[in-house]
Amino acid sequence: MARPGFVLEVDRATPPTLFWHGESFRLERLPRGSRILYPPEPLSAIGDVRSAIEEALEHPVGDAQPLSSLLNPNMSLTIAFDDVSLPLPQMTAPDIRSLVIEAVLERAAAAGVTDVVLIAALALHRRMTESELRHALGNRVYNALAPRGQLTQHDAEDKANMTVVGETDRGELVELNRRAVESDLLVYVNINLVSMDGGHKSVATGLASYDSIKFHHNVNTMVHSRSFMDRHNSELHSSNWRMGHVIKEAGVKIFQIETTLNTATFPDSFRFLSKREWEWNLRDRASFIAASEALKKTPPHLARQIFQSVRSPYGVTGITAGEVEAVHERTLERVYQQQLVRVDGQSDILTLGLPFIGPYNVNSIMNPILVYCLGLGYFFNMYRNKPLVRKGGVVILSHPNRPEFDPAFHPSYVDFFDQVLTETTDPLVIESKYEESFARDPWYIHLYRTGNAYHGVHPFYMWYWGAHALDHLGGVIILGGDPKTTRRLGFQSASTMADALEMARSIVGPDPSIMHLHSPPLVMADVY
Repeated sequence: MARPGFVLEVDRATPPTLFWHGESFRLERLPRGSRILYPPEPLSAIGDVRSAIEEALEHPVGDAQPLSSLLNPNMSLTIAFDDVSLPLPQMTAPDIRSLVIEAVLERAAAAGVTDVVLIAALALHRRMTESELRHALGNRVYNALAPRGQLTQHDAEDKANMTVVGETDRGELVELNRRAVESDLLVYVNINLVSMDGGHKSVATGLASYDSIKFHHNVNTMVHSRSFMDRHNSELHSSNWRMGHVIKEAGVKIFQIETTLNTATFPDSFRFLSKREWEWNLRDRASFIAASEALKKTPPHLARQIFQSVRSPYGVTGITAGEVEAVHERTLERVYQQQLVRVDGQSDILTLGLPFIGPYNVNSIMNPILVYCLGLGYFFNMYRNKPLVRKGGVVILSHPNRPEFDPAFHPSYVDFFDQVLTETTDPLVIESKYEESFARDPWYIHLYRTGNAYHGVHPFYMWYWGAHALDHLGGVIILGGDPKTTRRLGFQSASTMADALEMARSIVGPDPSIMHLHSPPLVMADVY
């Protein structure tokens, strides 16, 4: 039986704490009295996943009918699926999306459906490569559909293949992929790694245009989302839910399939990363020392390749199909069961070790803007009720924060870093002064549509993603971060944890309370 997560208070017997540090990790000894939030152990996985899929498709929740009863020879069927940004790292084959989509396609074939199209729901993300599609879908699905042109990737800039569905009562435009909207049935296949994923966000964002997405991916929405992981207190989700209701009222028929994973994140060779430090045995200590020493001698680009090749042995903990909101409620229950831990009281300082990967640098570089977004947009928001750190407190992020960019995947990030952040780091100024020119830039649009580049506006959204944290915090320090790059982000850098804590004390006072979020594996704080 999986042990729950808990909060440990550091005393003199507590061993040093493992911090992720990009493509490496380090041990830090936190002051006595500091608290460490440890994640729950991975929940038990479903033993027979294929049977669970069959059960979900034929016994949907909400007011949905069994999938087989919705299929007929004269219909058009579109199957949309989450892109390469989930899960993190990529899971060992077979990916759960491939198993679900195979089951849907088998039912469609049995019903005589021939008009079938798959769409990778990219929103404004980069196009997936062939190898990434093959991993997500499996060779069987890829080989059957790709050569016939039945496997596509959503293009938010292809106006001819977009259609306006309507507006919400707040004037938010809902413009979506025409094929998905006009199909007799839209099946959406999702992976929920965190509670932010899924629900109406799947279609309302994943298959939308820039002109639609900008109604919720903006500074005002992000500042008032508390947090992204708590749907009922997230303005981002409220906007997507309003859009979802417009989509439903327009008659778009959606059959939602959501899946949840446990937190079995690392293979056996890195199992020490998932264990509590005082439980490391001789083998774990030897593995840590060997890995740490090897990484010290390994150039960053090679270390990156090593870590990006890791495949996570996630277990599937749930599969639910049917009406969007009914499905998502069950999904949230499972995600919270896996990740939620009660925490009593906020702290003055929150420390976070940032790993090598986030949603937007799969098979790529964690550039400084993505470091900012991972720390302040994602990890800071891993809470319900209240942030782990108090208003005016300090976050210490551990990451090298090198000035490295992938020019193929992140071309507009380079210009955002060099042209925008040299002028200002204020999200509101950035939004009003620069967003439109980057979003409409013909070259960025060309790279997004024909290459593997993120949309020109994407670095702006990453910056807005941290707006709530920026509004809440009194300071941000990057431990081990490149000083010049860190200053460009508007933060301070420190070479040691002792220095970082001393700098933080100058902001929050001489005797601060300290909390460390020990993640990944993922954990979410329920703060009272």
